Amino acid sequence: MANPRTLLLAALLCVAAGCHTAFQPAYQTGHQAGFQAVELAPIVPHGVEYVVDQNPVFFPLGPESYGQVFENVLQVLGDFGFEIRESNRYDGRIETIPRIAPGILLFAKPGSPDLRDRVLATLQTYRHRVLVDIQPAENGGFFVKVTANKELEDLPRPVRSTVGAAIFRNDNNVERQFEVIDPTLYEFTWIYRGRDLALEQELIRRLKGCM
Repeated sequence: MANPRTLLLAALLCVAAGCHTAFQPAYQTGHQAGFQAVELAPIVPHGVEYVVDQNPVFFPLGPESYGQVFENVLQVLGDFGFEIRESNRYDGRIETIPRIAPGILLFAKPGSPDLRDRVLATLQTYRHRVLVDIQPAENGGFFVKVTANKELEDLPRPVRSTVGAAIFRNDNNVERQFEVIDPTLYEFTWIYRGRDLALEQELIRRLKGCM
């Protein structure tokens, strides 16, 4: 009979090997093997410049490759968890629905590579709105500009907070309301906090891997 410690060690090695394969980039393994692979989102310390390429990034492809570029952009945004709000092949514009930014605890979920932004998204509610513009170059090829805007949720007070909401009355309220629906749950106000340059570069990196 095998030693239980040996069996446990073998199981851990198998899990580690499986995770190593599963977290390979989708453009390296997933599309070739016919299954959807997962890539861990990189996280870099704050202050470290996370630069992959210029933005807009140039793709030296022929005019017949426009459909491929457009579909690859949709694929990268979808793999990153963004839902498409508007996509127009005629003007090369793609806009996503705002997506809540994952915090530092959700390290496996794609988000901003910047560690500071991850921490802020853990303590507060941030979201990203991505806009991609595809334009043909004069001498052939395409310029793809990725714009990732980040927004901070602004609430007049914390949801379900009872501070300042107490009302003292002498008469008895016969008709009691047992379930109170806070209107702030449905009406959000967001503050523009600039562009997430690290997220833009990560999307460009993945887009270059698909071309």
